[in-house]
Amino acid sequence: MNILSRLFSFILVLPLFVLSACGQAQNSNTQNLTNNLTDKPMNPYYSKTDTVKLVLPDAEWKKILPGDVYEVSRHADTERAFTGKYWNTDEKGTYYCAACGNMLFRSDAKFSSSCGWPSFFEQANKSSVVYKEDNKYGMKRIEALCGRCNGHLGHLFDDGPEPTGKRYCMNSIVLDFVPDKK
Repeated sequence: MNILSRLFSFILVLPLFVLSACGQAQNSNTQNLTNNLTDKPMNPYYSKTDTVKLVLPDAEWKKILPGDVYEVSRHADTERAFTGKYWNTDEKGTYYCAACGNMLFRSDAKFSSSCGWPSFFEQANKSSVVYKEDNKYGMKRIEALCGRCNGHLGHLFDDGPEPTGKRYCMNSIVLDFVPDKK
């Protein structure tokens, strides 16, 4: 009888244990997803609210940024067309600089340009993005840089839609996206 009693207790308790464990795992995964969107534990300079200009030595950027983000942001590398995570998305939300957290663009300024990179017709505010002449590779272009950390984002062209006629052609790898709350 003692064995049957223990077996019966185990059978009654097992579903409660499984349900609570699954619930904890689900909450943990949800929390990790949220943290990945908003927190950068290796980057103490990352902030979605701070607007103070960041001037850091290259060695510090290399230490705190993932390699691919570092190469694009700090050395003006470019991801291949049609490979970035945001080139073909239309979810509503806000795009931030992946290096420093500066707000760059709202999704309502994003448009499909068929160029293979996420494209926007205007920046979030007048100080979100700054510009620099880029004459590399025998081309005359305007480089678009983060207004807070001066990291390379992409280029600005004059072939976008109205009302601005601009096309901010950005690299997905240097963008963080936070969807609007539903």
